[in-house]
This record gives sequence, C-alpha cells and structure tokens, in this order.
Amino acid sequence: MTRRREKAAQPVGTRRAAREFAFRVLFEADRGDLPLDTVFVRAEGQMRDGDDTFPRLNEEALTFARELVDGIGARRAEIDETLQRTIRGWSFGQMAQTDLNVLRLATFEMGHTPEPHPPVIESAVRIARKFGGDDSGRFVNGVLAGLSRNMKTAPAAPQLDEQDDEEQAVPGHAAGESGPEERG
Repeated sequence: MTRRREKAAQPVGTRRAAREFAFRVLFEADRGDLPLDTVFVRAEGQMRDGDDTFPRLNEEALTFARELVDGIGARRAEIDETLQRTIRGWSFGQMAQTDLNVLRLATFEMGHTPEPHPPVIESAVRIARKFGGDDSGRFVNGVLAGLSRNMKTAPAAPQLDEQDDEEQAVPGHAAGESGPEERG
C-alpha cells in the first residue's frame, strides 16, 4: 500500500471533513426524500466499511457531523425561513440543491453553535466549489457573508419549542441535478 493510500485510509478528525460528511447526508436525504437519520446511519456504515464516498471520520468528527445533521433536522423550517429572508430574488426551486444544502448547513452552524463565522463560511465555500457549479462558491460566500452581517446586527432570534420543531415542511428539489459528484 502506498503512503498516499495509507494516509487516505486513516480517519480524519477535522471539522471541515465532518461538515462535508453532513453535507453529503443532507444532499442524499433531500435527493432521495429520505429521513436524515436513515441516510446518516447508512453513510456511517458505508464509511466504516471503507466506502470512500463519504470522508472517513474519527469518532469526534463523526459526533460533530451527527450534531450538525440532527440540528438541521430539528430546525429546518427556521433555517429555511432565515435563508428565504436573506436570499432575495431566488426561490429554493431556482437554486441548485448542492448550494441550498451547503447554505442550510452553514446557516445552522452560524446561528446555533459557538463556532466563529469565518471558518464556517470558508468550509461552506470549499464544499460548494467541490460539489457545486462554477458560480457556487461565489454565491454561497455572498449569501453567508450577508447572513453573518445580519446576525451580528440583529437581535437574538427566539428559540423554537419542540412542537414547532416537529411541524416542519421539506422544500422541493431543484430540477436537473444529478448528485454531489466531486468536481475535478
């Protein structure tokens, strides 16, 4: 086995890799209209079995990815509402599904975790460039920069109660996307 393959086979513990794992789960769940938990469990199994579709994560990074996916699942309606207020002139149906899921991931993390905004935005832009279209990185960066500015100047948003969390709508899929294939 070459050094490169040995290194690739080692689990990583970066937050960036955990974000990519969470993005792929979000994308597959949306694309297949499947529950997030079902997709997460399947993805974790594939990762542990050596499938390189998903980044190989150590336990700490896998826990972080799970927290992201669960948080987005619990606050999907709130996240989508925030994005709709931020992205003027675009409907979710017009957006690439990759871009929308990257934005959901970063919006949750920026609004509901103590993580500073710059590394969240940087990771989101990298994921968008890797899996999205030619303009995805620029689009995601612009949306998240505006959202970050608004979050810093707006009063704190009220927290949702559990009943609100359960009453969430799942938006439709953007047409014409084949999947989150890595761009090369």
